[in-house]
Amino acid sequence: MRATVVTAFDRPLELRELPVPEPGPGEILVRIEASGLCHTDIHAARGDWPVKPNPPFVPGHEGVGLVERVGEGVTEHAVGDRVALPWLGWACGSCEYCVTGWETLCEAQRNTGYAIDGAHAEYAVASARYAVRVPDGVDPVEAAPLTCAGVTTYKAVKVAGVRPGDRVAIFGIGGLGHLAQQYAQLFGGETVAVDVTDDKLALATSLGATHTVDAAGTDPVAAITALGGVDVAIVLAASPTVIEQARRCLRRGGRLVLVSLPKENDITLPVFETVLKGITVIGSIVGTRADLAEVFRLHAAGRTRVVLETRKLDEINDAIEDVLAGRVAARLVLQP
Repeated sequence: MRATVVTAFDRPLELRELPVPEPGPGEILVRIEASGLCHTDIHAARGDWPVKPNPPFVPGHEGVGLVERVGEGVTEHAVGDRVALPWLGWACGSCEYCVTGWETLCEAQRNTGYAIDGAHAEYAVASARYAVRVPDGVDPVEAAPLTCAGVTTYKAVKVAGVRPGDRVAIFGIGGLGHLAQQYAQLFGGETVAVDVTDDKLALATSLGATHTVDAAGTDPVAAITALGGVDVAIVLAASPTVIEQARRCLRRGGRLVLVSLPKENDITLPVFETVLKGITVIGSIVGTRADLAEVFRLHAAGRTRVVLETRKLDEINDAIEDVLAGRVAARLVLQP
């Protein structure tokens, strides 16, 4: 099979011919139809985070494809099923987090495209238990971005406790943001889209944003304060400056939801203001298998729209450069 391989953190990915892997007990072999390119893939390929993957490895955690073979003891899926291979590739299943519905906090977890070879390839092996069934009628190309960008932002909206009538600011309208906005609206929120490019703001308007703020030419704090502030601010731009702006836009009792992971890592939080205004700061990680199943059901029902472009697998290095340069409207999906 052909697969993209990270050989070193300071080198472009290589397209290599590798043996098709064999599924072991409890595993499935999936023929990949589509694999979304997530910014996390870029961080993985460049070793940006404190806990680094070990080259050589195959990145990609938004894989969707058809089950070709099943390993011993697999009962969750059958040959021919269409499944998604998400970031949570495996968890222990028995710790306090796994058994209380927070499997994404499992300290023993292994992540697809990071600790486990991922989906930027023609085939991938995955744990049958953690692969998620894609409903009939959902295009695999659209299902791929939902497998991470969708479930991550859906979870952020859920943990924010968005209620009908809440005003919700989305900081960063792109691959994640255009989905976060739709989920906030499905929960009954009035959305404020914040970005620095006209095309992203136009996209937000087309998806139903009540307000847009051009942060390149306007102080977003002043603009949002003039609206009366927001109840929830979801930060998808990887910048401590944007996080600070989002916090300052909150009304009393507001919730700041952190999703992006800036390289700088640290932010400043004024204690008096946070306490006196009753501000809540929430860190939101990717959703669970149950959350992803809900995301797929919403999409199958026609409640969400995925904005994407497709590229060939062998174009991955150019695709990465386009993502970093902001030349992508929302999400890129690789196809073998």
